[in-house]
Amino acid sequence: MSRYDPYFEPAAGNGLLDRRFFLKAGAASSALLMTASVSAQERPPWMKLPGAALSESGAPSTFEAHVKRINVNPRIGTTGSGSSRTPLEHLEGIITPSRLHFERHHSGIPEIDPDQHRLVIHGLVDRPLSFNVESLARYSTVSRIQFLECSGNSGGMIAPTPMQGSASQIHGLISASEWGGVPLRALLEEAGVKPAAKWIIADGADAAVMARSVPLDKILDDAIVALYQNGERLRPSNGYPMRLFLPGWEGNMSVKWLRSIRVTATPAMTKDETSKYSDLNDDGIATLFSFPMGVKSVITSPSPGLALGAPGIYQISGIAWSGSGKIRRVEISADGGKSWADAALDRHVLSKCLTRFRSAWRWDGGPAILKSRATDEDGNVQPTRDVVLKNRASNSFYHYNGIQAWKIDRQGEASNVYA
Repeated sequence: MSRYDPYFEPAAGNGLLDRRFFLKAGAASSALLMTASVSAQERPPWMKLPGAALSESGAPSTFEAHVKRINVNPRIGTTGSGSSRTPLEHLEGIITPSRLHFERHHSGIPEIDPDQHRLVIHGLVDRPLSFNVESLARYSTVSRIQFLECSGNSGGMIAPTPMQGSASQIHGLISASEWGGVPLRALLEEAGVKPAAKWIIADGADAAVMARSVPLDKILDDAIVALYQNGERLRPSNGYPMRLFLPGWEGNMSVKWLRSIRVTATPAMTKDETSKYSDLNDDGIATLFSFPMGVKSVITSPSPGLALGAPGIYQISGIAWSGSGKIRRVEISADGGKSWADAALDRHVLSKCLTRFRSAWRWDGGPAILKSRATDEDGNVQPTRDVVLKNRASNSFYHYNGIQAWKIDRQGEASNVYA
């Protein structure tokens, strides 16, 4: 292929190539990206003897033991209150394996007997109803691939100096799954919602009895009582036997181990929506009920812990998402934001889901600053860090969605910088 092919020419500063590089170049681009050589060799040990026996459930390869939840940090004095993060830089595609989905717990993971658990709908309804797992399973279900993000995700980026860590350590409170369950609208219609109803109060069956207020309009739009995740029953750490799932809204509202839906005229103003999960402004006034998660993206490769080798053509890859709907565009910069080029989006661009983006980059071995900037279908553009922090209190870390910058040094190592 001619070196004058436009798809091999820079699309932006510091070596970024056209987003159609991978499609146009095909096998040629793959060869350019390959670093391993192929040679004849003796049959390896694993081809000389039969392998392991069949088992009732599959497990990851022992050579992938490093791909696990990270920062498993319970709060001091507890064993189950805290969080763990999804290993973003080790994953591909848009679906997070259930075993790697991030966790956030307020009082540990309850072991719930599904035969004894009930979901009760009461309050401003004509007919209070009670459901067990078996009765819910008789209703028509829906299945959607959508993200779930803790509103505290990326909160460390408010620090005056850049915290150092991997993409997972900084941004790993985000995952996407195929969620299956019963539209909550159907259950409320059966219960008969009274005209005065404007909100629901959902609470869980953990020891913290975590509770959140949700506008009724959201419930009637796309809320589900989730019973399945990635094709199997929910795992205990993600809400078994049932949880509320609110697409695109802050993760704390998707109450796990769901046990009660109380229909009300007003919000409950619980501790988890006032003293917590609210946004404190620098004038001392807190903004409450900041429900949708903003448009956001992060480059996962290259990123801290994934060093580059020799100068050459590399793939820049990452994920983008928005609580408002579909991702329309992702731009990449390799010169700290001086110039931008459009990244290629994977074919599966779904509403309120992770979207995988890619770009080809010819690294010359010199210093670089990589950034990604996402735009959603409503025209919302991922803001800079300065814009996100404007008028915020110094300790207000929820709902951070600023542009992430990774600095690449001459050794190919990445680090977190403010640029």
